[in-house]
Amino acid sequence: MNLLKSLPARLLLALASGIALGLVLPESAMEVVVTLNYILGQLITFCVPLIIIGFIAPSITKLGSNATRMLAVAVTLAYLSSILAAFLSMASGYAILPHLSISSQVEGLRTLPQVAFQLDIPQIMPVMSALALSVLIGLAAVWTKARAVAVFLEEFQNIVLDIVQKVVIPILPFYIATTFCDLAWEGSITRQLPVFLAVILIVMVGHYLWMAVLYGAASLYSGRSGLEVVKRYGPAYLTAVGTMSSAATLAVALQCARKSKNLRSDMVDFGIPLFANIHLCGSVLTEVFFCMTVSQVLYGSLPKVGTMLLFCLLLGVFAIGAPGVPGGTVMASLGLIAGVLGFDGTGQALMLAVFALQDSFGTACNVTGDGALVLILTGYAEKHGIQERSTACKRA
Repeated sequence: MNLLKSLPARLLLALASGIALGLVLPESAMEVVVTLNYILGQLITFCVPLIIIGFIAPSITKLGSNATRMLAVAVTLAYLSSILAAFLSMASGYAILPHLSISSQVEGLRTLPQVAFQLDIPQIMPVMSALALSVLIGLAAVWTKARAVAVFLEEFQNIVLDIVQKVVIPILPFYIATTFCDLAWEGSITRQLPVFLAVILIVMVGHYLWMAVLYGAASLYSGRSGLEVVKRYGPAYLTAVGTMSSAATLAVALQCARKSKNLRSDMVDFGIPLFANIHLCGSVLTEVFFCMTVSQVLYGSLPKVGTMLLFCLLLGVFAIGAPGVPGGTVMASLGLIAGVLGFDGTGQALMLAVFALQDSFGTACNVTGDGALVLILTGYAEKHGIQERSTACKRA
């Protein structure tokens, strides 16, 4: 069927099938599902550093003498987007949370069976190491005018693109199906979701509001339609919902961004892999609102305004360094939650639990918001006379 050839249709079918199976499968069958989910996750995770190196490093070399400036602009955009989203969430928290009655009962989940066998596929290097290596090699190749290295990086980009198209994207529906099967079986969907349903809905509204702000600002700055960009992001949004990982969604996000006529291909190759690891606006927005919620639930009051301002500013820095994996932002900032907000072990555990309930939607906001920042980069490059360089990866 032609419908099943569509990536969004396959992802939706995988999501629905996973939930349905999770509600009926016995524990013996779930052992197989958990094992398959683990192996697929390992394979996708292994490919992430390759994708980062394969796209960011050659993209920097193609930027030529403008590489250092574009990197600084990209990091600044990611930080500003994260902290402004945090401030929006903080203001909403002070306005809304005092009027809500929230339950904190999150017990009653079943424990997933252990994997039948553990097939570890370690990454060649951590994600942040791959990001640092890509930036340093790309910049050094520009500074030293190492043409042989630039040619090698372009060839490596072609190799990685083939891995993405023939390995990563085909296995994503199966990974999403097994992930939602796990969630349905353990009870996260049927039992945990109602616990903070009102808060999750508020946060999701915040996600869409912030994406509207980002694309509106990007459209005004670049003079190009942000709507034309965001309408391409359906498959990436659904993939992010299923994988709960910006890094695991990277391959699909690149594919979606390439289809937009308003995004320069060199900015896509440079910006999408970079922002997948440093632009976590949706996760930051969520964490701020949930921290305020947990504070209200466990400690009976919201944090002071000064404390929350400091937390938001520091969280933006932590988000840049957080891995683009499920729960990466909240895991990276646990020390910040304890040190600045004063949460004890119970508060930190509750934060991890409730954050996991909506992590998929926060990740989808992160990924979709990346397109707006790439649109800003496209506008910046054109306004400053940065010529578009040829790219090995053509639009689909």
